[in-house]
Amino acid sequence: MNLSLPPGGVLIGLGCDLVETERIRKVLEKHGERFLQRVFTNEERAYCAAHGQPHKHYAARWAAKEAVSKCFTTGIGPYLDWTSISVYHGARKEPLVRLDAKGQALLEQVGATQVWLSLSHTDAQALAVAALVKNA
Repeated sequence: MNLSLPPGGVLIGLGCDLVETERIRKVLEKHGERFLQRVFTNEERAYCAAHGQPHKHYAARWAAKEAVSKCFTTGIGPYLDWTSISVYHGARKEPLVRLDAKGQALLEQVGATQVWLSLSHTDAQALAVAALVKNA
């Protein structure tokens, strides 16, 4: 297993978000599939549904989408859709970001080459920190 870290680079943008996991659980109960389809990709929904308490994993992904959108200083809206940002896992189970064409175009427009992401959650809260980086 390769334990090296990605090459360093120039920080272009930084964003973070903290969300109450209970808030996401309540939204899931109230809006169910409509909420899931609007906010999460099929890949994210499959991952979260495979866990005993999926709302905690949805909350982490919600926070990730918010954090990434803050990196771009656009938020979710005309420049990025909720599903423009998809969280998946790498070989070491590290969280990674996949951008759709809209997100990829914005990444190039701001001069970044990649998105770095860190996630954490407890029973009560989910946290995401994201950074836009340009390769050195």
